[in-house]
Amino acid sequence: MSTTTPAAPTAAFSTARTTATAARVLRQLRHDPRTIALMLLVPCLMLVLLRYVFDASPRTFDNIGASLLGIFPLITMFLVTSIATLRERTSGTLERLLAMPLGKADLIAGYALAFGTVAVVQSALATGLAVWLLGLDVTGSPWLLLLVALLDALLGTALGLFVSAFAASEFQAVQFMPAVIFPQLLLCGLFTPRADMHPLLEAVSDVLPMSYAVDGMNEVLHHTDLTSAFVRDVLIVAGCALLVLALGAATLRRRTD
Repeated sequence: MSTTTPAAPTAAFSTARTTATAARVLRQLRHDPRTIALMLLVPCLMLVLLRYVFDASPRTFDNIGASLLGIFPLITMFLVTSIATLRERTSGTLERLLAMPLGKADLIAGYALAFGTVAVVQSALATGLAVWLLGLDVTGSPWLLLLVALLDALLGTALGLFVSAFAASEFQAVQFMPAVIFPQLLLCGLFTPRADMHPLLEAVSDVLPMSYAVDGMNEVLHHTDLTSAFVRDVLIVAGCALLVLALGAATLRRRTD
């Protein structure tokens, strides 16, 4: 019968422990080129594909490209973060870390910081590609697009950290995608305005964070100035990411049984 090493007493949240955890995760990512390619290149490749799918109708790309600029990073960060965190737990790394003076909040914040750093690069690449190379026509500032894309990627990171606590294998982590991501994708207003949906579905969409990510992108797409609706959408997405990170810390398990 295997025994579990009791966790050492852990002090309050520590910036030093959080940054050390983030540095360790980034070192691991550096030796995993396939994961780096998935996070950095796949959203860009999807935008290029989308642009030339609508090659004869560039206005269509303008209308949905901004929304997908936020959705693609969310999906990729969700997949990578959930699988990477689960791999740490199934390999026993997480159990050994939590037996040290490292709290759950330190660990979750460290992962969020590491993947958030990657999300900055990912969002910058995707936004720069869409606006300056693929000709995405936006009325507002491209920097606001970048802000929403970054928050969406951080939201995907938070969701991935959260759902990894409920998966027993990498395959199960991927299976959470239809349950967590697809309903938001269908109800976020990408395919039809949320106001045109059945009232019940519209009410559900009102509590899904991806809806506000798409709304925020559309605000930048159609308005020159910073609007109150944009500020509301950004704050809701950021608040949801923080809430899910807190839930992730609360539900984090040392190992998969």
